[in-house]
Amino acid sequence: MSALRFTGPVLPDGEVRDLYVVDGRVTYERPPGAELAGEGWIVPGLVDAHNHLGLEDGGAVDDEEILRQAVADRDTGALLLRDCGSPADTRWVQQREDLPRLIRCGRHIARTKRYIRNYAHEVEPEDLAAYAAREAQAGDGWIKLVGDWISREAGDLTPSFPADAVAAAIGAAHEHGAKVTAHCFGSDSIGPLLDAGIDCIEHGTGLREEHLATMAARGVALVPTVLQTDKFPQYVEAGREKFPTYATTMEALHRQRREVLLQAHEAGVALYVGSDGGGTGRHGYLHEEVLAMAAMGLPARDVLAAASWQARAWLGFPSGVAEGEPADFVVYDADPVADLTVLARPARVVLRGKVVA
Repeated sequence: MSALRFTGPVLPDGEVRDLYVVDGRVTYERPPGAELAGEGWIVPGLVDAHNHLGLEDGGAVDDEEILRQAVADRDTGALLLRDCGSPADTRWVQQREDLPRLIRCGRHIARTKRYIRNYAHEVEPEDLAAYAAREAQAGDGWIKLVGDWISREAGDLTPSFPADAVAAAIGAAHEHGAKVTAHCFGSDSIGPLLDAGIDCIEHGTGLREEHLATMAARGVALVPTVLQTDKFPQYVEAGREKFPTYATTMEALHRQRREVLLQAHEAGVALYVGSDGGGTGRHGYLHEEVLAMAAMGLPARDVLAAASWQARAWLGFPSGVAEGEPADFVVYDADPVADLTVLARPARVVLRGKVVA
């Protein structure tokens, strides 16, 4: 029996304890022969709730690149990834004990010629429910819809699908035991999604007060991806001359995104942290999203919780630091609540009971 000892404040309660890992699991009962393996602030493994493992600008990447992406996330403490759309087959990652735990969402489901090329299943409204059922059966309990995107005919951001198609798709996914999330930049797509019982909204820059009230009451989560939405101005600049109305819409959404985020927090909407490749790099930069959310005015402890123990509970995973649980945690040399920048510098990363970084 191998035994490792870690000592320090254990979050979320912050009590200073000796935490032991025996045969991959946490115990607070001292085993014989335990060796000190790390000392510092012990935090339940971080969660990237909007990750695109296996995806790059041109679409799917090969297994070698997927491995590089997964290791980059793992080594910076992201030990649970919720895939939010990928055309790559990443099932093999789940068989690797040294790679982050992965919740696969399958491919985005978008409207025909209304999304980024090579990313999504592109379908018409009459086929949306069938594709939702298909992805629900193939994934790990989540599917991803593209709720809105630019319509070249309208020259502006518009909902991807009519309300009846959205309702049928969400109903089909739920029938197959999957939850549904949706990419939403604007406002008009959100009402029908909420009416249909959606479980989560990605980005959410167009959320209105009535939407937030509904989300809080029904437990609908928001993953705001603030570093990604900060790129709105550069998204529209190249097409401003051709689509001036769209450019104006996106700039207005960019201006209001901080207010929307703070209103969501004040309303009691469950917020989680997702990188969406929005930082200075595609993978391994979840800490930058944490810092960006805090910089917008959210309390540091709330953002850390949203990126760690609260997100793990939301996704149905143990904390990774409680008695008897599989050991999934990160050790830091300083208190991350007092200084979130330490999240960029893990002292130890423990995944499935092994020190992996």
